[in-house]
Amino acid sequence: MMTMGARDQGIGMTSQRTRERLIQRLEEAGVRDPIELDLMRRLPRHLFVDEALSSRAYEDSALPIGHGQTISQPYTVARMTEALLERGRPDTVLEVGTGSGFQTAVLASLVRRVYSVERVKVLLDEARGRLRELKLRNVRLRHSDGGSGWPEYAPFGGIMVTAAPEGIPRILVNQLTPGGCMILPIGHGSQQVLVRVIRTEDGYTHEILEPVIFVPLLGGIV
Repeated sequence: MMTMGARDQGIGMTSQRTRERLIQRLEEAGVRDPIELDLMRRLPRHLFVDEALSSRAYEDSALPIGHGQTISQPYTVARMTEALLERGRPDTVLEVGTGSGFQTAVLASLVRRVYSVERVKVLLDEARGRLRELKLRNVRLRHSDGGSGWPEYAPFGGIMVTAAPEGIPRILVNQLTPGGCMILPIGHGSQQVLVRVIRTEDGYTHEILEPVIFVPLLGGIV
């Protein structure tokens, strides 16, 4: 269970009033799940960005977190989460790209177990500290190339990819349970789309959800 103290609650531009304005924007953009909206209201996003950017934490915009990576805009986090859980909450979820740990925290608050991989060790260590501060203990983190998934713990009921490969990675599809769901952006530059993939007995089906812009999915570790 996520627990929050005074630092998590925030003041000024990170106050509850500021958070409520964000929730209103998410609702206007089409996010409907009341459980998810309440979680986005309570989760202290300002803890997941550099202190110099904390006054912008509850804007509906992506923010830099260093190393060429970003924390996704709240709408994108909410939309991807809603799309992943629309068919029911999976027991286990693989996240490819821990980043700041914000999306990880959202998932960990909604499913039993999250396995998250990140190629940039500095980001992974920072995310680990934030998740520990929020007492989210149902997350297992790994410093590795996310494109390979985490086969030792497969299959997963859900997979979320937070960076964009050129196409749908078959190696990740193969780590889904039959009927399992993967949400990911694919494409490059401004030609990216958000896709929902469903594993079938003999392959997979997919549907395009909406245009998005993500950093590219890179290989290797740093």
